[in-house]
Amino acid sequence: MATDYDAPRRESEDLAEDSLEELKARRNDAQSGVVDEDEGAIAENFELPGADLSGEEMTVKVLPKQADEFTCSSCFLVHHRSRLAETRNGQFICRDCAA
Repeated sequence: MATDYDAPRRESEDLAEDSLEELKARRNDAQSGVVDEDEGAIAENFELPGADLSGEEMTVKVLPKQADEFTCSSCFLVHHRSRLAETRNGQFICRDCAA
């Protein structure tokens, strides 16, 4: 149950005098009738201006692995030799995966 921490506090004497019916009625009044909607469904209706990238092609120059780089056998990322932590059974392990 949600608690409104900004609401003024009531004295303990007032709480003891409340009947069960009053407490139930107050709880039902405090509950909202608003239904949560799916954010994904709401976001589908929005169109950003100039955001249509369907006709675009990525132009990235891919370089082969350099002589001072290695591929980690755990995360499969290419790192510089300075990131080499250890070699296990002939396989290279980067510092992030060794930690």
